[in-house]
Amino acid sequence: MQYYSTRSRGEPANFAVAALTGLAPDGGLFIPGELPRYRETVRRSLGTMDFHETAFETIRPYVYPEIPDAVLEELVRSAYPFGAPLVGVGDRQVLELFHGPTAAFKDFGARFMARAFSYLRRGEDKDLRILVATSGDTGGAVADGFYGIPGISVTVLYPKGRVTPLQERQIAGLGGNISALAVEGSFDDCQRLVKAAFADEAVKKRLVLSSANSINVARLIPQAVYYAAAAGRAFAGRIDGAAAATPGSTAAPGSAAVGKFRLVPDRPVTFCVPSGNFGNLTAGLYAMKMGAPIGLFIAATNINRTVPDYLAGGIYEPRASQATISNAMDVGAPSNFERMAAHWSLEELRRVIRGVWVSDEDTRKTIAGVHQDRGYFLDPHGAVGWKAADSLWEQRLLPEGPLGILATAHPAKFAETVEPLTGPVPVPASLREAMDRTPQAATIPADISALLESL
Repeated sequence: MQYYSTRSRGEPANFAVAALTGLAPDGGLFIPGELPRYRETVRRSLGTMDFHETAFETIRPYVYPEIPDAVLEELVRSAYPFGAPLVGVGDRQVLELFHGPTAAFKDFGARFMARAFSYLRRGEDKDLRILVATSGDTGGAVADGFYGIPGISVTVLYPKGRVTPLQERQIAGLGGNISALAVEGSFDDCQRLVKAAFADEAVKKRLVLSSANSINVARLIPQAVYYAAAAGRAFAGRIDGAAAATPGSTAAPGSAAVGKFRLVPDRPVTFCVPSGNFGNLTAGLYAMKMGAPIGLFIAATNINRTVPDYLAGGIYEPRASQATISNAMDVGAPSNFERMAAHWSLEELRRVIRGVWVSDEDTRKTIAGVHQDRGYFLDPHGAVGWKAADSLWEQRLLPEGPLGILATAHPAKFAETVEPLTGPVPVPASLREAMDRTPQAATIPADISALLESL
């Protein structure tokens, strides 16, 4: 597979170069030269394959031959001792992406990336420095994924005062090869600083840099796996039972939901994706293009509605981010929009994506209502997705059939918001361990000189 910059079709790069450099030389994002298709036998088997098999078949065309098949098989088994169950909640399905060690969907990309980087840099004598900006969950997932990996150190930038106490403990509580910087500004400021560091010639001569945000294609590609796995199961008319970290009541395994979003075999699923930097939705689009049975996406945002406004009006206007209770989505200038625009025209995106934004007030009402009516706990991001789907249904803009709401983080990560609305949230074991950590981070202004002095 060859990769190109979103800003030019200049010199191609292979997977190793695209992954380890992060950004293209012209400042663009790496994208595959073509989006591969599943072999027909694989596509027909997505509903019965186990998660590791789906991961191998999904990732392989993007990384071969830089990562040989035998290495990739071992890599995905090491990265994913957990899965992504598709459970029934009321009249719809919830794709639970919080069964990894940091209880957020970022575990899928970060754990693959750490192991891929370790393999691709075997034999190197100079350490790799990962720079990553986070609005919440990315930092914790990257810190955990790379913790203790030889030859790699990580610096995480996060907006001071705009992440939850638990998120801060996950980002800044490990030590070792993981360091953290609390930036006096927004996520967009953190992201701007990371991009500026990559563009600084003096830094590039002194350090071997790479990124671990979804701007890095090595973190983006593995996220296509859970879309393909869940879409295959929904198409086959199957759902999973509750797993260890499932926060509340779900339907029995294999049973079909009743109502407008009932699980109907042989019907493509609609996925509702809580969206901030739009890497997750881009990965879903990749899975769809590969042949996963997905019919439609809902891009559900909070008041940071840049992409829904673009889909509605046809004009892309990045803006300053605004703080909300769904803080991982507080992104006013989503980086991965550049990838979406490079692959697809406005009209193509409009055919497969519905954009909706949801207020904090409605997010809170949804958390409370879903718990009261169905006994299931949603985090603020999943609640944005749930409400967005309801809004589109009321406007008759959604088809009947299976609907998968992506639950991108465990509600216990947002207990300060969720528990006043629902009562105590069950806490998974991975989060109980993280709560005992003491965060250690240096505070810097949102200025590139301050970042460069810390590296």
